[in-house]
Amino acid sequence: MKNFLRTLALGLLVGTLHLHAADKKIILLAGPPSHGHGEHEFNGGCQLLKNCLNKLPGIHAEIYNNGWPTDEKVFEGADAIFIYSDGGDGHPFNRPERRAVIDKLMKKGVGLGCGHYAVEVPKGPTGNAFLDWIGGYFEINWSVNPTWTANFKSLPQHPITRGVKPFTIEDEWYYHMRFREGMSGVTPILSTVPPKETLNRPDGTHSGNPGVREAVAKGEPQTVMWAAERKDGGRGFGFTGGHYHRNWGNDDFRKIVLNAIVWSANGNIPAKGIESSVTPEELKQNLDQKK
Repeated sequence: MKNFLRTLALGLLVGTLHLHAADKKIILLAGPPSHGHGEHEFNGGCQLLKNCLNKLPGIHAEIYNNGWPTDEKVFEGADAIFIYSDGGDGHPFNRPERRAVIDKLMKKGVGLGCGHYAVEVPKGPTGNAFLDWIGGYFEINWSVNPTWTANFKSLPQHPITRGVKPFTIEDEWYYHMRFREGMSGVTPILSTVPPKETLNRPDGTHSGNPGVREAVAKGEPQTVMWAAERKDGGRGFGFTGGHYHRNWGNDDFRKIVLNAIVWSANGNIPAKGIESSVTPEELKQNLDQKK
């Protein structure tokens, strides 16, 4: 009898270990404090996403703050990375040694998602890497970053859009992104025609340029969220919204990002998408202390 119980206990333990090993490991990288209260709340936003993801069977999400973990071993066994942080020259990936770390992970098929400002990196080595990793990026003097109310009237058929209804929401939606040549392997997820008022500012690195003015004048839909597949089998996506923390309280806004994160990890997206809920009280939690 003792041997039977010992064997049974061992079997249950092994089963539990196998189940844990089968979990999709998702790393959420939250950037340091930025902007004013309720804006660029990277930690608060990642905490909400983590709570939603960890309620799903077979998903294990972890958060690391300040844009880059102190111990790079946390990337071991990761199925996907989502970075929500400031970008530009100070982007956490815009250092050769870190870019090399991420590139090795990408070559192993690890997924990568970038939220809001984290889609902007300098043109050159990091920009070229982003074209490979996630299919596109915000390129200064080409892309723009106005605040406007986007009306997403229709959505394409894609695992990321499952269960997401058309929605309208104000955010700092970047557009006129730099994509792979011919949009190779890139699928627009959220697209709409921006109002001409989004280009009221004079030309500048982030505000306007002849190329974007021509595109808007022609009424060309602009993609503000996209999904990309890599030749190595990995997946990536860019989501330019997320400036205002309050938007995580919108079910469709939140669902499309949760779907994208799980999709990038090669996880299963239910027919109705990833269901979750966030209360007004939860939106007030984990906000950065800012002046």
